[in-house]
Amino acid sequence: MIKERIEEVTRANQDFYHAFESLDIARMDRIWANQDYVTCIHPGWTLRVGWPAVRDSWVLIFNNTFSMKFDLAEIQVQVAGDLAWVICTEHLTAQQSSDEGLHSRVLATNLFERMNGEWKLIHHHGSPVMG
Repeated sequence: MIKERIEEVTRANQDFYHAFESLDIARMDRIWANQDYVTCIHPGWTLRVGWPAVRDSWVLIFNNTFSMKFDLAEIQVQVAGDLAWVICTEHLTAQQSSDEGLHSRVLATNLFERMNGEWKLIHHHGSPVMG
């Protein structure tokens, strides 16, 4: 049972990063729980609370990004009942115009809640890795 849940959360986390790379807000909508308690902290940003504020942050990112590619490393997945979390290092290449891509490393925590048999994202926190 726990192995199955870890596999499900791993897939949900992959779906999140595919939605992120697609820059498609409709796809991101399907990943997140549409709840007042969801939260998001993008690197260098203030806390966003509630689905409308979190969604608006994704719209802003997607509207100002030309392309985005993630390579994930050091992935750790934990499941405790209907909650699960993934900690990973995002090796990110992003372009905000047709200029050369910017490379960065971000340490991320993604928190999922199992709702009606599906794992939905309820919290994302990214912190830049310096050096």
